[in-house]
Amino acid sequence: MESSIRSTPKSGCTYWQFEAGKPVRSAVVIGPRGAGWAAYFGAAGANVYAIDALTGTMLWTIKVDQYPTAIITGAPTLVGTTLFVPVSSYEEAKARDASYRCCTFRGSVVALDAALGKILWKTYTIAQEAKPGALSTAGSQMMGPSGAAIWSAPTYDSASQRLYVTTGDNYSDPTTEMSDAFLALGAGSGDLAWARQITSGDAFTVACPKGMNCPKSNGPDFDFGSSAVLASLSDGGRILVAGQKSGVVTALDPDHGGEIVWQKRVGNGGKLGGVQWGVAADENNLYVAVSDPQFHPVEPTTPGAQSLGPASSVTLLIDSNAGVGLWALKLETGEEVWRTPHPGCGDVPGCSPAQSAAVSAIPGLVFSGGLDGHLRAYLAESGKIAWDMDTKGDYQGVNGVVAKGGSIDGGGAVVVDGMVYVGSGSGFVGTAPGNALLAYSIDGL
Repeated sequence: MESSIRSTPKSGCTYWQFEAGKPVRSAVVIGPRGAGWAAYFGAAGANVYAIDALTGTMLWTIKVDQYPTAIITGAPTLVGTTLFVPVSSYEEAKARDASYRCCTFRGSVVALDAALGKILWKTYTIAQEAKPGALSTAGSQMMGPSGAAIWSAPTYDSASQRLYVTTGDNYSDPTTEMSDAFLALGAGSGDLAWARQITSGDAFTVACPKGMNCPKSNGPDFDFGSSAVLASLSDGGRILVAGQKSGVVTALDPDHGGEIVWQKRVGNGGKLGGVQWGVAADENNLYVAVSDPQFHPVEPTTPGAQSLGPASSVTLLIDSNAGVGLWALKLETGEEVWRTPHPGCGDVPGCSPAQSAAVSAIPGLVFSGGLDGHLRAYLAESGKIAWDMDTKGDYQGVNGVVAKGGSIDGGGAVVVDGMVYVGSGSGFVGTAPGNALLAYSIDGL
């Protein structure tokens, strides 16, 4: 997607279209600006944009990180007149090139004046700049430390006036103490209040396991791609909870230095497994979708194999027995309330049961999309599937463009005013690409 488009919610008719010039992966955040409204989002190239929500006119744009591989994947978080922007990178993939001097990117959070687009502060997840380290197996100079990207939207805590983010792994040695971690930052200054690392010694690039730019630890690549959810408990306490690619969900006490309250394993985990893009909560439960596709270095002619494309030497081998599905956990303890396995793919060729998209919850219902292209609504009380919609296929868009639905990945469904909106078509891991924005209603209107 290379533009931000505003349309009427029931008809989908386009009011305006803005060309960002770079692919847009983050969600769009709407907020008041003076007498009007603005739409804020980030794009590849680490550019942040503010657009007049009524006219589509650009109000300002700023590049928040000069690093060549820096991108913005998580949505900015708007608090009053401040916009908090997470910065990530695709340097992990760039390292596959044996001639690449790996690696020097550092993840960060940038606070912007939402009215002017001016930087108020910037905090790196790795304090020190990368320095020359060991030589690669090819004899080239490697750099480090690096990585600890922030892939998801920051979480704001009005009680403590802090900002919480979760971080990814390191890209090179030496590993750091703020990778694969929860970080608490002062919202006004960006100063670190506390950090809680969940997986230590984790450095990985797509050059692993045998490439020139694979660090010594070779993973396990247990990034956090999930934003942290701040929830209140029945006893008056609070927890901060997120899922990890390890397949483990961790709850911390945000008011006592990030002490671990509970942990729960919901999946086997892996490089594209465990919990990928986000969890959801109501007053009682946390809802967690599991993505555990199995990856093996097999030839594309192997039965069930599916190529990840010309840029990769890895091939996806679909394993319908992977431990995927949707879980409900008690917020207080992490105990299982219910678990609903994926219904299975049957004989559908190339189908993956991985439920990697972020989860969305409203009173009584939980929505989860997956790489099989299905969007399912679950009863929050029991986990029973209330309805199941296969989004794959061809559609005639209301804007005259032919749309194709496919796998659902990344952001979750948006539910508002009796309507459910979902983006369908993601070919990132060799599954079904597409370009459809679909809207469903409870009354068919």
